Amino acid sequence: MNEIVREDIKPGTCVRVVQKQDQGSGKLTEGIVKAVLTRSATHPHGIKVRLESGIVGRVKKLIP
Repeated sequence: MNEIVREDIKPGTCVRVVQKQDQGSGKLTEGIVKAVLTRSATHPHGIKVRLESGIVGRVKKLIP
């Protein structure tokens, strides 16, 4: 599995995230990144972001 790193995620990037309450089910939510919240280059559970819709979650997939 390819790890997603912070430098790949910029404001305006389209991503799929898992929200805190959906971690058990693995349900993904698609959106556009407004802000990157994780400071480190990587994170074992995914880089945390805020989407333009206000949703906060950890990035699981980048959408080309």
